[in-house]
Amino acid sequence: MEKSIRNIIIATVAALTFSTTSFAAGNSDDAIAERIKPVGQVYLASDVAVVEEPTGPRSGDQVYNTFCIACHSTGAAGAPKTQNAADWAPRIAKGMDVLNNHALNGFNAMPARGSCMNCSDDEVLAAVEHLIKGL
Repeated sequence: MEKSIRNIIIATVAALTFSTTSFAAGNSDDAIAERIKPVGQVYLASDVAVVEEPTGPRSGDQVYNTFCIACHSTGAAGAPKTQNAADWAPRIAKGMDVLNNHALNGFNAMPARGSCMNCSDDEVLAAVEHLIKGL
């Protein structure tokens, strides 16, 4: 019986020692901050910057660098790469009318207007010119 009580006391002391050690290790300021950080944030309309619509026509370079570059610089989804003659030759061979129509209305994986829904026709066509210039 005495041995049993002694084992219980030793087990209790060991459990308390290990539990307080792990508790103390997890209570650094950084660990506490991590545990209580907010899950999300709330923004008021006045906190968010307003994206202004363009006041004039954008250049082909501006449209390309804003909307076209993601696919045409990498060839994503089969997009012809910028200023790559081998990629563009079969498309240009179909004629500029077809090329411009595809740019305005979409073709295969390319969305209409290259996803620039507020671009004018002239801005989209200027981006096409930018893509193939120098070929």
